[in-house]
Amino acid sequence: MNARGLFTSDLSVNEYLCVEKAGFEPVGLVVGSSIYHIGYQFASLRQNQELDVLSQAMYNARELAMTRMEEEADQLGADGVVGVRLDIGRYEWGADMAEFIAIGTAIRHKEGRVHRAPNGRPFTSDLSGQAFWTLMQTGKRPVGMVMGSCVYHVAHRGMLQSLKQTGRNVELEQYTQALYDARELAMERMQTEAESIGDGVLGIVEVKLHENSHGWGSHTIEFFAVGTAVVPNEHVSEGHQLPDITPMLDLND
Repeated sequence: MNARGLFTSDLSVNEYLCVEKAGFEPVGLVVGSSIYHIGYQFASLRQNQELDVLSQAMYNARELAMTRMEEEADQLGADGVVGVRLDIGRYEWGADMAEFIAIGTAIRHKEGRVHRAPNGRPFTSDLSGQAFWTLMQTGKRPVGMVMGSCVYHVAHRGMLQSLKQTGRNVELEQYTQALYDARELAMERMQTEAESIGDGVLGIVEVKLHENSHGWGSHTIEFFAVGTAVVPNEHVSEGHQLPDITPMLDLND
């Protein structure tokens, strides 16, 4: 929030209302950026394998962007950031360069109750304003956005194998196992990051699993798992009751 008391936000009007109803106020749009050179790693054509150099690059670049976004939120005195988006932009500077961007709306509790992460930094969350309000109604609160990345090389089929399978209904077990292993690695790393926050973490909500080749070619793919770790809200009394669920008809479709 600037000296005049104005805030910026990418929240929709509905999200803004939900954040206010949850007892928070937006203090500013926060952004973190990192332009990163992504290294090279050789992969055998006939072997399924993780490309560790690429996995680490994708993870490190996102972490740099997230950390810088958190620092902006900290400077605004925010408790956390909601609606976080992680984007990757590519430019003409080179195929091996990319900009990693983290953007969200920093929020602060109206009554000054601290809702920060255990490390004292503002929490991060990819929850929308509506999802944030709903989570707070359950007596839980977000404590951190957690992620896991795995860049994997899917082995090519040999010519003889391709000929044998031509015109047949048959599972391509080599491809199935490669994608299964890559997804599992990404998910495990996301869970490990959540566990590292502390013993109070109950679980991860709103998990999304993204797949993208990022221009590496058809046989190299990144699996990226991301979600929001939640903990009990210590500001809620033990007798807190869950609100009733009200069915609604969406007229937008």
